Amino acid sequence: MVLCASRLFANNTLFKSTALGLARTRSPSFVSRFQARSMAASATSPFQKVQIQRGDTTFDAYVVGKESAPGIVVVQEWWGVDFEIKNNALKISQFDSGYRALIPDLYRGKVGLDVAEAQHLFDGLDWQGAVKDIEASVNWLKANGSQKVGVTGFCMGGALSIASSVLAPGVDAVVAFYGVPPPELADPAHAKSPVQAHFGELDNFVGFSDVTAGKALEEKLKAAGVPHEVHYYPGIAHAFMNTSPDAVERRKKMGMTDDNQAAAELAWSRFQSWMSQYLSP
Repeated sequence: MVLCASRLFANNTLFKSTALGLARTRSPSFVSRFQARSMAASATSPFQKVQIQRGDTTFDAYVVGKESAPGIVVVQEWWGVDFEIKNNALKISQFDSGYRALIPDLYRGKVGLDVAEAQHLFDGLDWQGAVKDIEASVNWLKANGSQKVGVTGFCMGGALSIASSVLAPGVDAVVAFYGVPPPELADPAHAKSPVQAHFGELDNFVGFSDVTAGKALEEKLKAAGVPHEVHYYPGIAHAFMNTSPDAVERRKKMGMTDDNQAAAELAWSRFQSWMSQYLSP
């Protein structure tokens, strides 16, 4: 049964108000009619485009880093496989002694270039299928040289990362940025791998990535005995790991004017410590 985001989060104010709220904050030039765009790798891209099979489905993924290195599946935000998720995957591949980072294309080549497009793609996502894509990506990395594989993601990808710790065997560690899955998809109390999570204290996506959601996640992980860390960042709103100039400008158009590089760097340092602890040979 296909569960799209709007149904999974039917009782969450994120899906009752986010689209309307963002629509009010973006300028007319930021709005365009939904149109699917293909995200093709350029000739100068450091990423290798591969195809991954799961059942009767084949999907594209973008890989960067040393073949023998520990793997990290990097899960997209609601925009799709855009410039910022590739920026983050490239950064991850260069941490420590190196990682092999893989981005599964959950939207099958489509990218949202504004909020309306992203919302359309987000609402149509098969979340159970997305978790299966992540599991297939973990398996691909392990079959292609990575002894251990972690999963990380941002916003939508953060929620899916935590879901993968529950539903995808073979995940060795998870780092989730500002996103918690609904219990209909995955209960974090049943996580089978260590979980680190990050939340901005000013995040107002209630029940999904606000402090209340973070505290509830923390309580579940603690009660279940799951190794975990949950970090909160004062004065910071949603999507604070998007720090490239284009991503900062995009956040401003969405009404998020905070810009704290120090918080992002602190989160990255915690990310490195967590992944190194659980993915080192």
